[in-house]
Amino acid sequence: MSPTNRPAAFFDLDKTVIAGSSTLAFSQPFFRSGLLTPGGAARSIMAQLGYLTVGASHDQMERMKDRLGQVVRGWDVARTEEIIAAALEDRIRPVVYQEAIDLIAEHHAAGEDVVMVSASSETLVRPIAELLGVDHVIASRGSVVDGRYTGTLDYYAYGPTKRTGIEELARTEGYDLASSHAYSDSATDIPMLEAVGHPVAVNPDRTLRRHAAEQGWAIRDFARPVTVGPPLHRSSAALAVAGLVVGGLVGWRLLRHWRR
Repeated sequence: MSPTNRPAAFFDLDKTVIAGSSTLAFSQPFFRSGLLTPGGAARSIMAQLGYLTVGASHDQMERMKDRLGQVVRGWDVARTEEIIAAALEDRIRPVVYQEAIDLIAEHHAAGEDVVMVSASSETLVRPIAELLGVDHVIASRGSVVDGRYTGTLDYYAYGPTKRTGIEELARTEGYDLASSHAYSDSATDIPMLEAVGHPVAVNPDRTLRRHAAEQGWAIRDFARPVTVGPPLHRSSAALAVAGLVVGGLVGWRLLRHWRR
């Protein structure tokens, strides 16, 4: 059993950790592999463009879910996972915000778990989380029969259900949500942000920016996509912070000795 009453950090994925849409990022690899038809590619792109430019309302997110479900119906799960793994290097690694990388490392260095919370498919989200050294994933889960996606969802991590997923994980892992942080760009994630004591609006859409200002929430703008290096796990982050502290003390003492 994990220690209780400890904070965690919950990160939305698209436009919060990465500069863009995870689903759209893999459209080209899926198309080249033959999984995605020209018609399916068009539906996928159209489902994402509005969200990328101005954010998405509840109705738009529901339509996006239905369209993307139609696109993946019948896809072989194992083949899909292979394509994602092969494309991760080119499609995701170069578009991770440096600010998000730094925050993940800071939370790990403080002894906190980091959780990625996304409406995208768990098949997409989990490899990205592993790339970044994230501890847990809350994401949409597609229904699978005989190794193929049916086009429907067993769980849709969106809006209020994101909050439900966070609260369930908090009970399991012993997180104190009142002392936890959450980061998101979308007004549809207001329930997720309200679940914690330290909500942060990141690159917020107009509605979330206005709501965050009214509530006195922190607002941050991430603007530096970089190519992420190897995963910075909790132990590595702690060692890095310790190294900086020790290095600073040594440098300070040498400077004092030199001045004498």
